[in-house]
Amino acid sequence: MTSKIKETQKEILNRRQFLNRMGALGAGAVGASALTWAMYSDDPVLHTPEKIYTLPDFRVDPGANYPKMVIAHGADPDVMVKAAVERLGGIEKFIRPGDKVVIKPNVAWDRLPEQAANTNPLVVSAVVKLVVSARPSSITVTDVSLNDPYRSFSRSGIEEASIKAGAKVWIPGDNDFKVTNLNGSLLKKWLVSRAFLSADKVINVPIIKHHSLSKCTLAQKNWYGILGGRRNQLHQDIHTSIADLAQAMRPTLTVMDGTRVLMTNGPTGGSLNDVEAHNTIIAGLDEVAIDAYSMSILGVNPDEVKFMAMSQKRGLGVIDWKSIRHDELSV
Repeated sequence: MTSKIKETQKEILNRRQFLNRMGALGAGAVGASALTWAMYSDDPVLHTPEKIYTLPDFRVDPGANYPKMVIAHGADPDVMVKAAVERLGGIEKFIRPGDKVVIKPNVAWDRLPEQAANTNPLVVSAVVKLVVSARPSSITVTDVSLNDPYRSFSRSGIEEASIKAGAKVWIPGDNDFKVTNLNGSLLKKWLVSRAFLSADKVINVPIIKHHSLSKCTLAQKNWYGILGGRRNQLHQDIHTSIADLAQAMRPTLTVMDGTRVLMTNGPTGGSLNDVEAHNTIIAGLDEVAIDAYSMSILGVNPDEVKFMAMSQKRGLGVIDWKSIRHDELSV
């Protein structure tokens, strides 16, 4: 018998003797003495391990008969969004009756719609109305804003537009984030808004904007808005963090807002002189390709943006958007 086993048996015997002796002193004394034993025991204190969550894969394959990306030009966001999604196969290809749907616009800033720091509320409304027609069980519009979230949702017009179109707006509180395994090269585990952990389908609705650090903030960068905690720390290696998030979050559909574009001084903007009207919607399944096309509007070469090469290398999409099946239409 090894000395380690002997020591273990001796320890068990000592505890039995201790408790038997304390039993003679009454229940109260036993409780107090046992507590003292526990306080001074070398045994580790057992804690219930915290649950670690994972993000589902929300992708849907509409079939080989449809393009992977559609570019729609026009004056009416409702018409453009509907036409683009119809060309992709129709909203019914992506949303099933009874689905819990989460829509993720960019609502980071306390800005007015015309300042183009947030997704155009008319684009958000158009997406919500399409989803309503597919008869889901719920539609939630949410984001993790950087400015005051209540002011950001209100002044951006997204709160009112979403509710009128048939969705509910949900602003997460401090306790609404769960530790989630993102399996990235930089982002291993991080706090993620629980709305994305319980959804059946997720639709990404970003806006085309300049960004002072990453050159642009588009579909892949929009996933910063699912994170809690001190996400500004991620700016130290912003390109890797963007690629990590794009790898972790695989949406059902992406609808890019290119109606009003923040051409410079992003991501916050502020001056109307920085905004240009491009009256374009890009909808599709390949976020890398959508970002590449969107960069052409900003005058940015995607081959010079680090996170694009990272994402393509990981198999998340293609930079050469012309190489995938795509349609372009005016409506």
